[in-house]
Amino acid sequence: MEMSVGQVAKRAGVKVSTLHFYEQKGLITSWRNAGNQRRYDRAVLRRLAVIKAAQHVGLSLEEIGEALSELPSHRAPTKEQWRDMAQRWDATLNEQIARLQQLQANLSGCIGCGCLSMKTCSLYNPNDVVGEVTQDDNVLNHPKMGVTQLLKDWGKRR
Repeated sequence: MEMSVGQVAKRAGVKVSTLHFYEQKGLITSWRNAGNQRRYDRAVLRRLAVIKAAQHVGLSLEEIGEALSELPSHRAPTKEQWRDMAQRWDATLNEQIARLQQLQANLSGCIGCGCLSMKTCSLYNPNDVVGEVTQDDNVLNHPKMGVTQLLKDWGKRR
């Protein structure tokens, strides 16, 4: 069943401009009918649900796009294809959980500590790990490498 851009926007709970943006980014696809109007396959609704859920847990559009690029664009993926995509995101989500847990563990001690030291701050740069492993200022700037990997690399150098 084909759907108009307005129908998709309404059913997915997004703006038409969001659909155009996602299409520009290659996350969804459409085609033009004889009247040159955009049309979407009904399967796009599932892709939009996945995009919204992935954004909700903090995945970037680039990460979402990489995963969706391996799925068929004009039909609904199989259960196995969805499961494989979800498993690939598992490591990314575990890394985000580790960063949030570190933030949670250090936040109450950090507020109001007055140390004003980016070299020793347990929240911003624990044990100056970042200074030893990279040339950047802080561990929070490393979402791709991640806290866990930084700490592992630091432990290997000790």
